[in-house]
Amino acid sequence: MNIQTPPPAAKFSDPEITAGGEVRAEVALTGLETLWFNTGTLCNIECTRCYIESSPTNDRLVYLSAAETAAYLDEAEAMGAPLREIGFTGGEPFMNPEMIAMLETALARGYAVLVLTNAMRPMMRPRVLAGLADLVTRYGDRLTLRVSLDHHAPFHHDEERGAGAFEASLVGMRALRDMGARMAVAGRTIWGESLEDARRGYAALFEAEGFAIDAADPSALVLFPEMDEAGDPPEITESCWGILDKSPDSVMCASARMVVKRKGAATPTVAACTLLPYAPEFDLGATLAEASRPVKLNHPHCATFCVLGGASCSG
Repeated sequence: MNIQTPPPAAKFSDPEITAGGEVRAEVALTGLETLWFNTGTLCNIECTRCYIESSPTNDRLVYLSAAETAAYLDEAEAMGAPLREIGFTGGEPFMNPEMIAMLETALARGYAVLVLTNAMRPMMRPRVLAGLADLVTRYGDRLTLRVSLDHHAPFHHDEERGAGAFEASLVGMRALRDMGARMAVAGRTIWGESLEDARRGYAALFEAEGFAIDAADPSALVLFPEMDEAGDPPEITESCWGILDKSPDSVMCASARMVVKRKGAATPTVAACTLLPYAPEFDLGATLAEASRPVKLNHPHCATFCVLGGASCSG
């Protein structure tokens, strides 16, 4: 009799067991400290390697409203969550017509607020700039705008975001500088440059522009590893925590969740993290209470970005 050997399991296919037959690592929510809101995936530009595929036509995640934002903040407060930071991401958040109102909703409750923006035309509309200036006047450093500046040299940044994008973002950053807004920068590490050289390059740019951003501070200048969908990262098993001398509490989904609203849905839902807005297995429920369950690290981004890359989207 000819016994057929079953083919090996594909990586990242079983939420409980890795392809090698080991127990997959999971991360428990130790406390909801950061709550992200994806304001919608529409963006004014289309980057070469956008992990969320934002563009002027991608509306897979539709605009959130200020009322929906407030409802989740109400729930977090009712739960007694140790919430300290509210993050807004997109797409380009300032495409959302209720963006200033959403910022006001979070800031008025006393939270630190972080906005990820390209600081280009949507943010530069007079109404938006006036709204930001008012928020900066009233709430000061509790509002941080983290500008996506992929590299400190125009050539590399424009390689990702299109000709003239670097200068357009600098124009926005100068406006933020002049109104006294607190800024940070998010860059990428995809050009083979050492982290030390990258930080020196950004430091020179910040000094030349008069931007009050400390390039040596990893929370002020965040340098993200590339999330290559075509790569072959290892799966993270329970034993990896000891091997890597890393605590699951240090991974982003131990302290954060993200609210998204999918096209055609009547209400928002809660995803495990900012990196996986489209993966249904990381959609944890309609409420923060439902989304408080552990997260199985069953995606390449979990390994590449969070566990091995050591990166986090929060401030």
